Amino acid sequence: MPEKISLTAAAGRATRLFVEQDLRVGGEIRLVDERVHYLRHVLRLESGAPVDLFNGRDGEWRSSLAAVAKGHASLVVGRQLRPQAAEPDLWLAFAPIKRARIDSVAEKATELGVSALLPVVTQHTAVERVNVERLQAIAVEAAEQCERLSVPQVRASVSLRKLLTDWPPGRRLLLCAEAGDARPIAETLRSHVNDAAAPWAVMIGPEGGFARSELDALVKLPFVMPVGLGPRILRADTAALAALACWQAILGDGQQRPPHRSSA
Repeated sequence: MPEKISLTAAAGRATRLFVEQDLRVGGEIRLVDERVHYLRHVLRLESGAPVDLFNGRDGEWRSSLAAVAKGHASLVVGRQLRPQAAEPDLWLAFAPIKRARIDSVAEKATELGVSALLPVVTQHTAVERVNVERLQAIAVEAAEQCERLSVPQVRASVSLRKLLTDWPPGRRLLLCAEAGDARPIAETLRSHVNDAAAPWAVMIGPEGGFARSELDALVKLPFVMPVGLGPRILRADTAALAALACWQAILGDGQQRPPHRSSA
């Protein structure tokens, strides 16, 4: 079967694509349908054009467009550009919000390095249906653009009770609490610098906030750390990105620089 693939181009460098197939020297990746249309008619690529591939396992590889015709194209994998690197194990658990904003959360959280997106239905959640396939496609496109070597997994939505019942041992949870006692997020994170390599998660409530009973239950759990994001009331999507940025800056890979890239 032809490889399922998403495509993103950036000015001045090779097109960057996420694929699911293993990558190795001499391997062939086949494209069909709208992907071929994109290569031929949008990017106007010709045989021999460079295309960079990644799959979340084998690093990033330079390939070349071997053939492109109506309805089909193929890529031949060449040299490895970057080996696969370890990334922070950071989840984002969030109550679903309206479509434009939830799409933005998926895109920006991918750019900020999350490893999984977990939609969580709380008592005040107004939007309960989540299009997982659409959010996954958005995450793929964002990963292609931001130079990641992986794509976060988008999970099916679950209730808050179910999420907490199945919570994996050892994963710490930063609860962005809009009410009650909570330390500033930076203060909390700096007190856990020795735990930077551990698995973490950030949780954001719905637009109407957590129910008091939910907050009371959450703060009693030993792995939950309630934190504050300052004196202003933030929208749910703003709070998610602010918390992720703080975590990456203090415990994550915020000290690193983007990879040097060349179109050659």
